[in-house]
Amino acid sequence: MIRANNRSKNSLRPVTIERNYLKYAEGSALIVMGDTKVICSASVEEKVPPFLRNSGKGWITAEYSLLPRSTHDRTQREASKGRLSGRTQEIQRLIGRSVRSVVDTLCLGERTIWLDCDVLQADGGTRTAAITGSFVALAEAVEGLMNAGIISKFPINDFLAAVSVGIINGEILLDLDFQEDCNAWVDMNVVMTGSGKLVEVQGTAEGQPFSREEMAKMLDLAGQGINSLIEVQKQVLGPLAEKVGETHAE
Repeated sequence: MIRANNRSKNSLRPVTIERNYLKYAEGSALIVMGDTKVICSASVEEKVPPFLRNSGKGWITAEYSLLPRSTHDRTQREASKGRLSGRTQEIQRLIGRSVRSVVDTLCLGERTIWLDCDVLQADGGTRTAAITGSFVALAEAVEGLMNAGIISKFPINDFLAAVSVGIINGEILLDLDFQEDCNAWVDMNVVMTGSGKLVEVQGTAEGQPFSREEMAKMLDLAGQGINSLIEVQKQVLGPLAEKVGETHAE
């Protein structure tokens, strides 16, 4: 099949990540994947949820939202509805638990890092872009804590990124845009660490069931895409990238 911009089936959309995008946040990044654009910010709060008080451990959690004209038709702000949709709650939990999987929360001390992911423009893959961008924002915030002497050890023990894969007309494709996602027989989101370990796999047969062999091929292709995304993260983080896993290796 012919993809937008003549992209091959195993190619990511053009990816850019801009660090330090927001003036006031302890960490921030603008991630652009094709026409999908997400601002990710990391904010440090000097307290933890009640269930972690006096534990010595920190916490990382996330909020996610679509701006009203990030979509083809205006999306009503969920704040005006007075409740979050099930989709939003699910994505927030996904981002939070994904990022927590590569962080030693004992090194954080009893403080919370909030990851706020705001979708400026949605063209498929907003949740995976949010995870990939949030990692950069988190690393930036943690660097600030270390530079200020608030924490003594770098708590991030591995890189983390996410990408979508899917099957359309029998072909396995990487990084689906919105139109591809709408026509996919199978849609899968994969979260993976830099060492190749799986954090989460969300796979659904939208049209036809898929085989274990197809699933393995999708995971392999997702792994290739995630490796490429992590290379972008490393380039953006520069010398800070060398600190990832430093404490874990001691």
